[in-house]
Amino acid sequence: MRQRVTVMSPATEAARGARARSRAITELAEQTGVGDVLIRSLIRAQLTLALRLLAVFGCVLGGLPALFALAPGVARIEVGGMPLPWLLLGVVSFPLLVLLALVYVRQAERNEREFVELVERP
Repeated sequence: MRQRVTVMSPATEAARGARARSRAITELAEQTGVGDVLIRSLIRAQLTLALRLLAVFGCVLGGLPALFALAPGVARIEVGGMPLPWLLLGVVSFPLLVLLALVYVRQAERNEREFVELVERP
């Protein structure tokens, strides 16, 4: 079976765009210095995002025991027969974790889209 080939004039805009895209993609595929810098920038952006969200979750989750230690009256409050610390640490922390996971996925996908746009830029 023969493979189809598209033939175009090198003067057309499509040919120039395809050639520019192939250079950036070639840099990535051949793991040159430029490709290495591009990949490292994506990894750095993803790592920064993960560490920021981890810090937010850690501060909230770690801040609750500190709040209960500094304000013992808050720790004695009961909601529906359940102590407030148990309710916050055992129930509320899970929806917060899911929310942060959704934020992470959304932002990570945005980082990847920006990376693809950067690579495909002529």
